[in-house]
This record gives sequence, C-alpha cells and structure tokens, in this order.
Amino acid sequence: MEVVGPARLTVPGPRPGERAARGRRAVRAITLLVMTPAAPAYRRLSVEERRSQLLDAALSLFAHRVPEDVSLDDVAEAAGVSRPLVYRYFPGGKQQLYEAALRSAAEELLHCFDEPRDGPLLPRLARVLDRYLTFVGRHDAGFSALLQGGSVVETSRTTAIVDGVRRAAAEAIYRHLELAEPGPRLRMTVRMWITAVEAASLIWLDEGKEPPADELRDWLVDQFVAVLAVTAARDRQTAELVRGALSAEI
Repeated sequence: MEVVGPARLTVPGPRPGERAARGRRAVRAITLLVMTPAAPAYRRLSVEERRSQLLDAALSLFAHRVPEDVSLDDVAEAAGVSRPLVYRYFPGGKQQLYEAALRSAAEELLHCFDEPRDGPLLPRLARVLDRYLTFVGRHDAGFSALLQGGSVVETSRTTAIVDGVRRAAAEAIYRHLELAEPGPRLRMTVRMWITAVEAASLIWLDEGKEPPADELRDWLVDQFVAVLAVTAARDRQTAELVRGALSAEI
C-alpha cells in the first residue's frame, strides 16, 4: 500500500518586476515620512503678544481705510480671532482700539526723528524726511483721516497724541539746531514749517504720491532754509543761526 504524504501548497513569489516596484514604493514612503515637517505645536500667546497681534491687525486696517470703515469684526478677521476676544483686550470697543493703534503709530513716527547729531544739518534733515515720507506712504488713508480731522472716533485724547508728535518733532529740530532756548519767532518758524510738511504730505497723497518722494523731500528741505532766511531778517537769534550753523550749507 502506497503512502501519500501531505500535499504541499506552493505560493508563487513576486515576479522580479513587482519586487523592484515594491522596493521603490517603500523608499518613497520612507522619504516622505522623513521629509514631511511635523505640524507646529500650538503655543498660547501671552497677554502682551495677543495685544500686539490685535494692534498690528488694527494698524494694517487703519492705515488704508478711514476709521469709520473699520469694524471690530474686520479686526477680528484680520487677526484670525473671534470678536469677543477683541473685546476682552479692548473692552472700550473700537474707540479704545483706535486710540491704542494711534499711540502705536505715533511711537513709530517718533522714531523717524531719531537721527545722530553728526555731520551737516541739512542732510540730517533730509534723512528724517525720508523716514517720515516712508511712514506717510505706508499709512496713507489713516494718515489723511488723522490729520484732516472730522472722524467720529476723534477725541481730545487722539488730538493730544497727534499734538505730542508735533511737539516732539519741533524739539528734535531744536536739538539739531543746538538751541537750548529758542525764542518765540524761531519756535513759530519751526512749527509753521512742520505744519507745511504735514499739509504737503496730505497733498502728496491726494496727488497719487507725485512728485516722487525724493523730490518732495528736497523741496521741503529748501523750504526749511527759506523760512529761516525770512525769519532771520526780523530775528537776531535766527540770523545768528543762519550765519553760523547754516552758512556753509546755503
């Protein structure tokens, strides 16, 4: 009697081409796993970081739209947060947010006047004006609304912020003129020139930023020299200044 052993089950192996294809797929999968960056871990913002985020969003909106056209919903959307979160940081609503954004912009504008008191005076003034006009160009609609007034969000506090920038600009000019105690005529001359710079900036924006900023800058520097020369004919202190500090530059 013949004994038959158990039947063997033969499983066909992969064909040579299939084996190579599987190897390539495995390599691609490993490569993707290694090269794909992990999702960034969520980090909760501190109070100051969140407040700065909201102010940055508000400034970006107020820079190109008049305050009346910006809502808290707009700010919340720009910051990627909810409206209640905006109220949590600015419970006074849009008015408080606008004033805070204005203070932040005023601080940035004040940095335009940071200029070392080295070298000739008029090139220093030109560099300050370069930074000032760059600021104006970035905050066009908001700058116009701010200086022209009439906004529904304008208050005595917002006016005081703007006046503070004007006073700081005047004080910076006095320092560069090396005047510890400028007289009333010279103070009036400097403040009149600052007003002229503001008016020229508004017209420049209204005219589509023409002439080019560098031409406007040079023209404003020439105007500064011109008003000093006019005042010098009537004021001894200004005359001494023109004959001294500016004599080699005009």
